[in-house]
Amino acid sequence: MIRKASLFLAGTILGAVTVIGASQVHLSLSSQANATDSEIYRQLNLFGDIFDRVRSDYVEKPEEKALIEAAINGMLTSLDPHSSFLNANSFQDMQTQTRGEFGGLGIEVTMENGLVKVVAPIDDTPAHKAGVLAGDLISHLDGEEVRGLTLEQAVERMRGPVKKPIVITVIRENASEPIDIEIVRDVIRIRSVRFRQEDDIGYIRVTQFNEQSQAGLEDAIRKLSDTIPEDKLKGFIIDLRNNPGGLLDQAISISDSFLDKGEIVSTRGRDGQSAQRFSARAGDLTKGKPVVVLMNGGSASASEIVAGALQDHKRATIVGTRSFGKGSVQTIFPLGANGAMRLTTARYYTPSGRSIQAKGIDPDVQILQDIPDELKGRDQTRGEASLRGHLENDNNGTQETEATPIENNTDNAPENKEESGSSVYVPADPKDDKQLNYAIDLLRGVEQHAAFPPDPNAGIPN
Repeated sequence: MIRKASLFLAGTILGAVTVIGASQVHLSLSSQANATDSEIYRQLNLFGDIFDRVRSDYVEKPEEKALIEAAINGMLTSLDPHSSFLNANSFQDMQTQTRGEFGGLGIEVTMENGLVKVVAPIDDTPAHKAGVLAGDLISHLDGEEVRGLTLEQAVERMRGPVKKPIVITVIRENASEPIDIEIVRDVIRIRSVRFRQEDDIGYIRVTQFNEQSQAGLEDAIRKLSDTIPEDKLKGFIIDLRNNPGGLLDQAISISDSFLDKGEIVSTRGRDGQSAQRFSARAGDLTKGKPVVVLMNGGSASASEIVAGALQDHKRATIVGTRSFGKGSVQTIFPLGANGAMRLTTARYYTPSGRSIQAKGIDPDVQILQDIPDELKGRDQTRGEASLRGHLENDNNGTQETEATPIENNTDNAPENKEESGSSVYVPADPKDDKQLNYAIDLLRGVEQHAAFPPDPNAGIPN
C-alpha cells in the first residue's frame, strides 16, 4: 500500500482572535461558587491519586510526560472533535503549515516499499536545481538508511535549517548504481494557490488557507487578467474542492477580494459580548467579472466561509456538492515550551446569519461526478454531522448575530437538519471533471444565466 504525504502538508487549523471578557460576580452566588470550587479540587485530587497509582503500580514504567499530555488531550478532545492538545513538535508542525514556508528541499514525496519516492520536485527549489527527478527512490539521508523510518520521520530529517546541506542517495531507473546528491536547504514556500488559463476563463485552485494564500490569489488574478484580454475574459473559477480550511484571516481576505461591501462573516462565542463581525472593503480584484466556486464534501471550515459569503452576496454561483459542515472557530493558545492548546471558542455565521455547523453549504447547482466502479462507496465523506461529540447547529444564527437577512439560493436546503458532507472525488483528468466543465460552460453562457444578476451587489446591506 502506498501512503502519500508531502513536504508541504496542508493544515486544517482555523485561527481566530481570542477575546477575554470580564464578568461581574454577584455576592449572593459566592457560596455556590465556593461549593463548586471544592468539588473541582476533590476531582483534581482524584486525578492526582490515579496518576500516582499508575506511576507506582503499572506493569511497566510509564513515561510520565506522555501520561500528562494524554490526560490533557483527553480532556480537550472530550469537548468536541476539533479541540486538542499540541505538544511542542505538533505545535511546530502546525506553525510550519500555517506560515506556508519552511527550511527544506522542495520535493513532494510518498513512501513506497520502505523507501521514499519522489513524486515531483518543485520548480526553482534546491532539489529541482540539484537534479532530483520524479520517480527517484531515496534510500539514504546523510548516509543513514531510510528503510525503517516512517514517512513523517523521513520528511522531518529532510527539513532543517536554511543553508545547511544534506546528502540524499537516490536509486534511479536505468542508473547502474545509487547516486549521491548534495542539496543545500533553502526556504520552501507552500504553493497554496495554483492557476491556469482555460482559454477565455481563469481557473484558480486554492488548496488550503495559509499565510501565503491571499498573496497567491492576487498574483493569480493579476497574471490571468494580463494574459486574457479583458473583452474576452468570461470570468473566474475558484476551486475549493477538498480544501480543508486554514486561517480565518485568509478566508476573510480572499472573500474580500471579490466583494465591494457588506459583511463577510461573523463569529460568536459563549459570551455574547465577544461577537465579532468582519466586513468587506471597497475594491473587487476581478472588476466584477463573474465567479463560480467549486465545492464538495472535502471543502471545510475556511473554505465554507468563502463559499458562504460569496453565495449570500450573490457574488458567485456555487457548483458541486454539499460541503463538510465545520462551522466552528478554533483559537490556538501557546503554552511556551509545552506546546499549545487548540480550543473551539466560537461558531461562525455567513452574512445572512446562517450557521453551517453540522449542516454544510448546499451548492446553487448540484453536479455529481461519475465515480469509477472501484471507488464507489469509498468516495463519500459523512461530514461534520457524523463526528462523535460535534457541536450541534444552534439553528438561531440569524437572531443571535442580528444580521440582515440576504435572499439566497438555498431554499432547497433541509431546515434545521444536521446533514453534511458528500463525495470528495475529483477526476485527475480535467476532461472527465463534470463539475469543472459545468462551471466553464456556465461562465461562457453567463449572459443567459440568471445566477449572475446585472448588479451582483443588489440588495446587499452595507
